[in-house]
Amino acid sequence: MNPSPTDAETNARLTRLEEKFGYAEDLLDALNALVAKQQDQIAQLLREVGQLQRQRADDQPSAPTSLWDELPPHY
Repeated sequence: MNPSPTDAETNARLTRLEEKFGYAEDLLDALNALVAKQQDQIAQLLREVGQLQRQRADDQPSAPTSLWDELPPHY
């Protein structure tokens, strides 16, 4: 028959588990904050890409009115 753990052993195991849980909880909070920050950065980058696409569309001239207005291919 296996001897049952003593109260001291049980308390020590419980303390170690609580410490590990505390570290895991801190890590989870830190990772959650990091994910939230990255989501904000992604949203900002998407806004900037949209602005750049609009600027590019606005900056592109319409079709040249004549061949004289067209730039050579090396420009």
